[in-house]
Amino acid sequence: MKYLIICLFLSQNVSAQEKEGHSESYFKSHSIALLLGHTHVSQGIRENARSWLTLPSVSLDYNYLLSKKLSIGLHNDLIIENFKIEKSGSRSQIERTRPLASAMTVGFKPGNHLTWQFGLGGEFSKEENFFLSRLGVEYSHEIAENWEFISSFIYDIKWNAYDSFAIGVGLSKSFGK
Repeated sequence: MKYLIICLFLSQNVSAQEKEGHSESYFKSHSIALLLGHTHVSQGIRENARSWLTLPSVSLDYNYLLSKKLSIGLHNDLIIENFKIEKSGSRSQIERTRPLASAMTVGFKPGNHLTWQFGLGGEFSKEENFFLSRLGVEYSHEIAENWEFISSFIYDIKWNAYDSFAIGVGLSKSFGK
């Protein structure tokens, strides 16, 4: 909770500084990104034995920029294969049918290219749903006006189930103000 208060304080401080000396038109207030990637699961099951799984995934992310450095977003990742995992803390196996992970995130961009992300959400599949916490980092590089190349590393902790990390690349389009 104290980190949320710190983030809100920082965003208000940055917003106040922008209003004093600069126009706010130098950043767009919305962005949408499409990324292709692979999700890696260490607790996967293949041929009745535990093994690392590398699964194709696609991400659709929306962000609303509160300031040049702070954003909130809805990030959605879809694994486009079915797989089995060994549930953490037990020997039971769970089938996952194309799970969708969706998280509300807060992004902090201290410089020009890296954005640190923190979020909470859920992973949804027809078999069972899991609460998740998300940590991540994105690198962005402007390639044209309002267009950026993005690469990301995301780590999801699915509570009482399994963990995964995803590596992806894609494009982001900014629009708004």
